[in-house]
Amino acid sequence: MPAVDLPCKVLVSGANGYIAMWIILELLKQGYSVRATVRSVSKGKHPKKEFVKYGDKFEVVIVEDITEEGAFDEAVRDVDAIAHTASPFHFNVQRPEELIEPAVNGTVGILQSALKYGSRVKRIVITSSVAAIVHEGVVPTTFTEEDWNHQCLEIVKNLGEKAPNLMKYRASKMLAEQAAWKFVEEHKHQIRWDLAVLNPPLVFGPAIHELTNPTSLNTSAKMFYDYVADASVEAVGSNFLSQNGSCYVDVRDLAEAHRLALEKEGAGGERIIINAGVFKWQDFIDATNALSPIPRLLKPLPRGIPHSGSAHPGAVHLVSYDATKSDRILGLKYRSISNTTEGTLADYAARGW
Repeated sequence: MPAVDLPCKVLVSGANGYIAMWIILELLKQGYSVRATVRSVSKGKHPKKEFVKYGDKFEVVIVEDITEEGAFDEAVRDVDAIAHTASPFHFNVQRPEELIEPAVNGTVGILQSALKYGSRVKRIVITSSVAAIVHEGVVPTTFTEEDWNHQCLEIVKNLGEKAPNLMKYRASKMLAEQAAWKFVEEHKHQIRWDLAVLNPPLVFGPAIHELTNPTSLNTSAKMFYDYVADASVEAVGSNFLSQNGSCYVDVRDLAEAHRLALEKEGAGGERIIINAGVFKWQDFIDATNALSPIPRLLKPLPRGIPHSGSAHPGAVHLVSYDATKSDRILGLKYRSISNTTEGTLADYAARGW
């Protein structure tokens, strides 16, 4: 199916979130109009303030409960594309359903609304996660878009509330993405749009959503602050910083990936890993201490064991993700660890952190 192009309007759900705010900015800067959904009037105040200079190219609509049937019926009218980001990402849950139900019902709900009332919609992009891909087992492992995390479903099924919260989160992403692809398959003769799904790992970088202090950062960004910008983390042991890490993407690159996934015809029907590469926390710490000048922060910066991260001969990365499809289909280029660190630390300094 044809991808979208200017001039057109894009619906972005969960618009006051970390990733969604950057997607909105990316779209507006490129000339798109954006309709943004938030859960309440109060949650729409900051996006309206942040994007006021774009005038009537930006509008906010209220969707109080994304799990309600028909929640997005009005929001999808007269838009040409949808970027669906609204889904819980935190580990503070007891019942698995607290994460699974809003993730699955919100995703299926917006697709149902697009089927019924999205007469202009050509492309829908859903923000999934490598949480729907990764599974623990034989290591080291490089995962691709062909992999699915069935393991987390078994763990949550067997342990219920006693399952690790990480597995509950992974199950929510796995089930939501599966539900999206199933919906498309079941309605392929009815829908006038196609689907692309993006699967990022940990997302780092500066923030433009509403924040009051470091404790209000979202989960992945709070991890970055705790391990990279707060010397008290060294209490866990400097070896932890050089031995532990994962994979990452800069939030600004992820925002661009969403725009490209709307624009590139070849992205339709594709699941695409968005991954800048592997890291150890020490890599970001070294990048921070290499900045000149180092941004002035309220807390001392950690040093760990300098140069003992990914470049160290003994470094082992247990998990990685093949992001070649993001280059082949989207042509996406990624910011380096140094670029992401510089932007994030500058953001902290500007906020007086």
